[in-house]
Amino acid sequence: MRGTVVALATRAPASALPLRVPTVQAVAGRGLDGDRHADPHSPRQLLLAGSAAYDDLGLPPLALRENLLVDVDTVGLESGMLLAVGLEAVLRLSFQCEACGALDARHPGLARAIGARRGILARVVQGGAIREGDPVRILDRRMAPMAEDWRERVLQVLDAAPPGMVVDYATLARLAGIQSTYCRAFPRLLASRGYAGRAVPARSASPAPRWAGAGLWD
Repeated sequence: MRGTVVALATRAPASALPLRVPTVQAVAGRGLDGDRHADPHSPRQLLLAGSAAYDDLGLPPLALRENLLVDVDTVGLESGMLLAVGLEAVLRLSFQCEACGALDARHPGLARAIGARRGILARVVQGGAIREGDPVRILDRRMAPMAEDWRERVLQVLDAAPPGMVVDYATLARLAGIQSTYCRAFPRLLASRGYAGRAVPARSASPAPRWAGAGLWD
């Protein structure tokens, strides 16, 4: 697969709105320089959306709040794929981005209309400048995929934790790429799947050392 970067956008930490830019610097292990989602713990450092979804639905620019708009079908992209973007940057695809209610705030009904076509989330594994018009291509090698279901991602993260270590709920949510509100579901989920005690609330008295995700993205 080969494609092109059609447009770029970032969201400053204090801003709720994306801003279109001609170029952006991807930072390995962190995300896009100056973007509010830059986070070394997160699998959702940036969002790629496909231009076909915009064309088919007649959407205004940045309606999907993406960082990279590309002229390829993001629905066909799979977790674990590596995408070379421009001359240097390499992205690791994480999982498809759910159409949440935030899309409806400015464009009522968009979440339902877009369905599974909002785009795919990714991490930066190799940094470099990304510019409008840059080529995009899938590399031959892949990395371990992440589950599309958030529950399975939570368990994947816990499976990667070193023996004897625990993860606090907030860190677990970041590593699994879900909102902190999901932490309320952790006790029941972990107990039902045999993972009780592997993750704990931040104020837990557990003496076990805390794991912050070291090595998870290697």
